[in-house]
Amino acid sequence: MSEGPNKRPPSPWLRNLGLWLVILIGLAVAVNLMQGSGSSSSAGTIAYSDFLARVDDGAVKSVEIKGDEIVGKTSSDEEFKTYNPGDNVLIERLRQKGVRFDAKPEESRSLLAQLFFNMLPFILMIGIWIFVMRQMQNGAGRGAMGFGKSRAKMLVQKEGRLTFDDVAGIDEAREELQEIVDFLKDPSRFSRLGGKIPKGALLVGPPGTGKTLLARAIAGEANVPFFSISGSDFVEMFVGVGASRVRDMFEQGKKSAPCIIFIDEIDAVGRSRGAGLGGGNDEREQTLNQLLVEMDGFDANEGIIIIAATNRPDVLDPALLRPGRFDRQVVVGRPDIEGREKILSVHMKKVPLAPDVNARTIARGTPGFAGADLANLVNEAALLAARRGKRLVSMREFEDAKDKVLMGVERKTMAMTEDEKKMTAYHEAGHALVSLHEPASDPIHKATIIPRGRALGMVMRLPERDQYSYHRDKMYANLAVAMGGRVAEEVIFGYDKVSSGASSDISYATDLARSMATQWGMSDKLGPLKYVENQEEVFLGHSVTRAQNMSEETARLIDSEVRTIVNAGYDRAKQVLNDHIDQLHAIAGALLEYETLTGDEIKTVMEGGTIDRGSATTTAVARPSASGAAIPKAGRRGTGQGSGIGEAPAGA
Repeated sequence: MSEGPNKRPPSPWLRNLGLWLVILIGLAVAVNLMQGSGSSSSAGTIAYSDFLARVDDGAVKSVEIKGDEIVGKTSSDEEFKTYNPGDNVLIERLRQKGVRFDAKPEESRSLLAQLFFNMLPFILMIGIWIFVMRQMQNGAGRGAMGFGKSRAKMLVQKEGRLTFDDVAGIDEAREELQEIVDFLKDPSRFSRLGGKIPKGALLVGPPGTGKTLLARAIAGEANVPFFSISGSDFVEMFVGVGASRVRDMFEQGKKSAPCIIFIDEIDAVGRSRGAGLGGGNDEREQTLNQLLVEMDGFDANEGIIIIAATNRPDVLDPALLRPGRFDRQVVVGRPDIEGREKILSVHMKKVPLAPDVNARTIARGTPGFAGADLANLVNEAALLAARRGKRLVSMREFEDAKDKVLMGVERKTMAMTEDEKKMTAYHEAGHALVSLHEPASDPIHKATIIPRGRALGMVMRLPERDQYSYHRDKMYANLAVAMGGRVAEEVIFGYDKVSSGASSDISYATDLARSMATQWGMSDKLGPLKYVENQEEVFLGHSVTRAQNMSEETARLIDSEVRTIVNAGYDRAKQVLNDHIDQLHAIAGALLEYETLTGDEIKTVMEGGTIDRGSATTTAVARPSASGAAIPKAGRRGTGQGSGIGEAPAGA
């Protein structure tokens, strides 16, 4: 009965174990042969003259002669050996002294045996070296002798197949790539009319927006092989390795065509040529040249579609972007509120949710979040629920997770003195009060004096809708809000008690004012011109800053305008706080009592209302004021080491 397909080949580790056992046995045999090449006796060697002296003294009991080798025993049964230098009277001498002796022929080996014995150690060394080299080259050519092999990994669809149903929030990009899927499914549909599918698609977008996920979904929809590789895998310190890997990658693709080759972070190898002093001999440029030839050269690579991803399309070589190579640039941007809701729904399918969870509400409170941010938000909420011993993830966990992602982890163990708490409370109250009195400012989401991350306190603001551009009035409102914390410290504690906590506020305001003056044409004196003070160049692989030629008069004018714009925000904040000092005291007092306030609670306190949190209530006496609505992120009182207000273009 034949075993047929039921017979399994031995596993690789068993084969390796057997080979190592053979090698060890061979080494042991070689050692034994080398030891056996000498005398089998363990006797000590003595000089021939000493041997003759012992014979004359009658101290030798017996000897055995093997050619030139003499092995014997003394009267006290001590073994010894020596070598006969050609003494012809030795036998007569032994007879005279009564020594018992024996003679045996010298062992002789054949020429072939001697040759094998002499070459065996070298044969074993060569065999071990070949084995080690083969082991190093196993698996995608990653060995010492496989520099030129491609490192592209093939995705096995049964292990993690993705389709467009798993991709949400980027419908426009998905529609653009649907044509590639249709071509991979039915190439004749296009070739029948003489059409040619684009050979490459470049996915452009910020980190975390789903570029890699989208590429995998294309392969899953078309059900074709998917090779994944990073741009940095091509470039090595050895000349020609990158170009060889590009050739090998396309050879693998031809064997599996139709297929998709996905190159992540292609800017690592696709940067514009000519930067630095490497010239045509630069290894990275040689790799790029080979990639250009393979994509659209003399050899036709039918059925191979290249999809690449980058968040730096501005640095790519123009030859990569011409028709015939990366014909299409697909923008994969941050999702809007509809997209965020769909993305949340995809990730929430894997999480047991409480009835009060509303994906739409969470999507409204997470403007600017990319797909990866939303996935992290859902995961953090699930971890919080597990930590609290809950079976379902409720809306409270999602809100706490959002605060953790936006503002950082609470540092509950950080000990602050009462004076530091009071200064932090007035600092954050200053931000909040100015924000509420600036109509162009975004609504306040939450204010806290609990240290989070590197900040001692912060005011987080979120926009009411997705925003794609910012107006002058909003920028001036953000400047005023940024200065609100510093001004509150001056008004309440005096000039000499101002702290270093506003360092990041000042840094943000300065950067925003400089951009307004030099890039966005919002300075009347400078006019609608762009003044770029610094340009970055690549020199020998490093980023080098080079100052652009600019007259001293222009530089002084720019500095003057930046100072004027920032001072305008400072004056506006000072006016608001002086006019509404009672509201400042009320908000600061509520922060000292509750430590964290929502935007609605701050409005209630400012208007003289009462905060109701179960049995705890507080009443704040204040004048009613106009509360403005309508850039996101936080105003933070930091430690004076750069922990400050939120990211641009968001205000303080």
